[in-house]
Amino acid sequence: MTERQWAMFLHFSILLGFFVPIAGLIAPIIIWQLKKNEFPELDAHGKVVANWIISVLIYGCVCLVLTLILIGKLLLFILFAFCVVFSIIGGIKANNGEVWKYPMSIEFVK
Repeated sequence: MTERQWAMFLHFSILLGFFVPIAGLIAPIIIWQLKKNEFPELDAHGKVVANWIISVLIYGCVCLVLTLILIGKLLLFILFAFCVVFSIIGGIKANNGEVWKYPMSIEFVK
């Protein structure tokens, strides 16, 4: 597989979490760590995805707290939609050779 294909799979692997619990958190990190030395460009994609995963975990916790005042359910649904849409956009852009920083992503890993 090419570097662009691995980058695309890295972004798409976030979606695994919707089918297998925790897989959307672990699979992207494993792909990133195993392939970043073989494909140097993949390191940038891995950092973007790692930042998004950490950001989603934080946003998800805030949404869960906000379910106490009933707005959290709507926000969780919106966060779910962002995860799907941003992962697909990131994967498509990665396949085109672009590194796309997810909107609303907090930069933890530089």
